[in-house]
Amino acid sequence: MSTKEEPRRRIRAGVALGVSAALASILCCGGGTVAFFLTTLSVDRQDLIAAEANCEEDHQVRLSGNIPRLGSYGQTQMRNAAVIIKVGQDMRVPPRGWVIAVATAMQESALRNLSNSTVAGSRGIPNEGVGSDHDSVGLFQQRAGWGSVAQRMSPDYAARKFYEKLLKVDGWERMPLTRAAQKVQISAYPDAYAKHEDIASQIVNALAGGAARTVQIADRSVCDRASARAIAASGWTAPIDGGVGSGFRTASRPRHNGVDIGARKRTEIHAAATGRVLVARCDPDHDGNRTCDVDGFPGKGGCGWFVDILHAGGYISRYCHMIEKPRVVPGQLVKAGEVIGLVGSSGNSSGPHLHFEVHVDSDRSFAGGINPVPFMRQRGAPLNGSA
Repeated sequence: MSTKEEPRRRIRAGVALGVSAALASILCCGGGTVAFFLTTLSVDRQDLIAAEANCEEDHQVRLSGNIPRLGSYGQTQMRNAAVIIKVGQDMRVPPRGWVIAVATAMQESALRNLSNSTVAGSRGIPNEGVGSDHDSVGLFQQRAGWGSVAQRMSPDYAARKFYEKLLKVDGWERMPLTRAAQKVQISAYPDAYAKHEDIASQIVNALAGGAARTVQIADRSVCDRASARAIAASGWTAPIDGGVGSGFRTASRPRHNGVDIGARKRTEIHAAATGRVLVARCDPDHDGNRTCDVDGFPGKGGCGWFVDILHAGGYISRYCHMIEKPRVVPGQLVKAGEVIGLVGSSGNSSGPHLHFEVHVDSDRSFAGGINPVPFMRQRGAPLNGSA
């Protein structure tokens, strides 16, 4: 979709995990055509904000100046991330692959091109540090079977080899990030990749014009349209389609710790991102009764049948007022977009809807709640079905 077909407006979106707040746009994106000019790969704060604000077809991002730190990642590490993304663009890998690749390199090398003292150090190959894992070298800590030392120490070569193997994994785009990365890396710590997913998405957004907000539709990267089983490159999706009614902590409802999305009874509710179920049960009302199998009413109290899911980055999503017992159980790993229950009106409810919350820092209490509307919009999964 071109800028002529879609009016532009900008929004302010909070970025978690130490990444500075940045402007986002509702424009549709074709992330695969965003280009990097690696000979001048650095950027000041205003250039970075402008790069993230642009999310449009055929837009080229020219980076100049100094790259600011994002969280704990400095200029050298951000340059390596840009190389990884650029290779993915050249190979026409969808933006979800860029997020997976960047997150993998974050785990393997902290985005530093690591050498090995016994393998590469004695050969005079430039490096950004020395690793300690046998003969593993480079951004992805690839071993001898991936190529020569010189090849594996080339960020461009290492990224290309990663993508080549990723593309051979059947269904990789719908896999949890940690599983997709593990299919390529075959790591001794297969669950370690997941914790980097959120910051990897923020890096991709910053360097590639919001590409982590895109979803692949008919081989095109379309921005801010992830819902139900359509998963954004960030790994998030809106749990149901529908407009937001009652908002987050409004003047009339200051204790309302989420938003209400209207929907018919028995509408499928989808997990907003891959994660592990913390809670799936009937929440008692103000009198301590567990009467979730009948419709509730205002003032009854409680979430009714509800589910809490823990996601990468310490985020928790909550889904309240289901019509019947959830389809998931505590401890279960669920994929983004997986059906976890059905819309109902149990608990403190005046009619069928989904009450949806997002919490930070693994804090399920009121104190951990944040407004899910800007949070989900920044991840390409707006709660009202459009940006």
